[in-house]
Amino acid sequence: MKDEVYNKLRNWIVTGELEPGTKLRDLDLSEQLGISRTPIREALLRLENDGLVITKANRWTLVSPIDLTEAKNIYSIVSALECLAMEQAFPHISAKDIEELEQLNENFNKTIHTGDIFAALQADNEFHNKIIQLSNNLELPKLLSSLKVRIQRIEIHYFSQTDTKNTSYTEHQQIIDAIKKQDLNRAIDAIKANWKNSLNRIRINSENDK
Repeated sequence: MKDEVYNKLRNWIVTGELEPGTKLRDLDLSEQLGISRTPIREALLRLENDGLVITKANRWTLVSPIDLTEAKNIYSIVSALECLAMEQAFPHISAKDIEELEQLNENFNKTIHTGDIFAALQADNEFHNKIIQLSNNLELPKLLSSLKVRIQRIEIHYFSQTDTKNTSYTEHQQIIDAIKKQDLNRAIDAIKANWKNSLNRIRINSENDK
């Protein structure tokens, strides 16, 4: 029950069904979900630890705001960890692994053209998760799990259309090309560029929303 409530509320926050700044009352959520207030409170505590809600003790709980400072901080951490993953993965990346990265990127490209932003972001995430997986470093997925959820929320919030994701497809291909040419430095630079450009696209979209 606790996990179910947590997952449902997290999904509502990530997809924007619960918008930034929305006040969350455990009594209202209890009535809406038809469950007791205890698992609601426990889920809200977990969401606070995830950075998805903020709480003023005994006063209010709100869905966390989204701002460019938050995005910049999160993207810089994820970029650094993904570069580390590439460095650790590079010596043992096989032809089969490269083929899978290409398939994941082609799937991402197809999903972009469906117009489904959520599905496109999921496909994008699958490509990046493969790089993490190839590192064989079991600590990296633990470190990245909650950060990736916050990134997904930021991108859903700012990318109302999928046009900007076309560029990300090309940037993924540059990562793959560097791996094929066995050029680690170029692969790391391509990863950094992908995350930096994604952040720039968010900045542009946020300015257009003003």
